[in-house]
Amino acid sequence: MRSLARALALALPLGLAGVLAHSAVAEARPVRITTTLKPYGGDGAYLAIYITDPQGKLAKTVRIAGGKAKYHKHLSAWNRLSGGKIDGTTGASVGSGQSLTVSIEIADALIDAGYQIRVDSAVENESDVPGDAVAPLATAGAGKPVAGRGYVKSLTFDM
Repeated sequence: MRSLARALALALPLGLAGVLAHSAVAEARPVRITTTLKPYGGDGAYLAIYITDPQGKLAKTVRIAGGKAKYHKHLSAWNRLSGGKIDGTTGASVGSGQSLTVSIEIADALIDAGYQIRVDSAVENESDVPGDAVAPLATAGAGKPVAGRGYVKSLTFDM
């Protein structure tokens, strides 16, 4: 069973050539994504942090922040692209003025290739903001904060 799991772990990323890497065999680099929220009144924000390909299709869900699945539909752009299926990690919502940092291995082939890091946000009994912050997944953008247009103050990534 262990050898089957290992074979699948190696075959999946290689078979998806150009999709996010999950194997040490693929050429990939660690990327740290930090989303900082503006101070606002209200409950913790639900966030969807995800990566889209050059055609705008979902490549990978990086993180869903917010524990109540019934509210994930309010992360509308991500929900439409994913069909509500989570292929990343989940965790607690993010409070007013707080930051969430997540790390992921990303295939080198995706960097500078038209992919984007996107964040949708929503706050219970408040507004939903699809595409609250969007950053091209490009080496030139690493370390440079991108302003959000809703609850997100900034989106920054480092490679």
